[in-house]
Amino acid sequence: MKILVTGGAGFIGSHLSEMLLDKGEHVDVIDDLSTGRYENITHLVGDKNFHFIVDTILNVSTVERLVQECEVIFHLAASVGVKRIVEKPVNTIETNVLGTHAVLSLAAKYNRKVILFSTSEVYGKNPKLPYRESDDCVFGSTLKSRWSYGCTKALDEFLGLAYHKEQGLPIVIIRVFNVIGPRQTGYYGMVVPTFVRQALRNMPITVYGNGQQSRCFAYVKDLVEALIELVNKNEIIGQIFNIGSTEEITIEELAKKIKKKTGSKSEIVFIPYGQAYEEGFEDMIKRKPDISKITRLIGFGPRTRLDKALDIIISHERKMDKG
Repeated sequence: MKILVTGGAGFIGSHLSEMLLDKGEHVDVIDDLSTGRYENITHLVGDKNFHFIVDTILNVSTVERLVQECEVIFHLAASVGVKRIVEKPVNTIETNVLGTHAVLSLAAKYNRKVILFSTSEVYGKNPKLPYRESDDCVFGSTLKSRWSYGCTKALDEFLGLAYHKEQGLPIVIIRVFNVIGPRQTGYYGMVVPTFVRQALRNMPITVYGNGQQSRCFAYVKDLVEALIELVNKNEIIGQIFNIGSTEEITIEELAKKIKKKTGSKSEIVFIPYGQAYEEGFEDMIKRKPDISKITRLIGFGPRTRLDKALDIIISHERKMDKG
């Protein structure tokens, strides 16, 4: 099977591409390297079944050629990370809306199956927990650029489902909750790689807000295994699935855990959101998925507990520091 992975040089995309190749699939990757990194896929470049194209999904002629040649599209390309969203809101909106429109319209034209990556951010400030796929999207003011990411991904979902309804596009939407693993950058606000790198270098571990906000972190290989299993299940076309871990931890507890695991001398420092991002920045206090729907379908359940995932990431980062 020939598969197109948009954003395939990113953290999740590179792990997905790697696993697809291991299963004998042919993989085309398109990535403009704005947030993805060539280093993530260097080890794949020599594989005869792997083809990497440096380009943006806004380049319709390139995307059309790739869509014509593939059978399945994993659409991951997006502007991601809270820091990037706050600093580059125009790029966030254009990439997530116009880029996704390009991919979906061409997928509909050539009747290609799409696994559309969405996000837990679409639930916004909804206080109802755990989040179920049918729950409301509750966003903050448009004056807060932080909410633009969730809004654009919700629009992507609406568009994908509209193409399914009107033109029969075979699409499955995956709402991904916090995912961690090797090769994840901390530059755009991802908390685990940031904490690990700070701890290993005995730098202050910077916790934003009061640290009582909680998250559930899933290991990347558990995620991509489940995604690949979904490809051949035609009965799920037109549906939305949460995917992630239900193991909850506060960010302060996470910082303490990483400090202990690394044997770090780092001080844990609390930084107000307004100083870290922008004045008036809003965050969700809790973010926890209901994964019962995908569990019923494929028996999904995170196999890698947080402690083991952190050990793997810390080991990876130690090796990277040593060069």
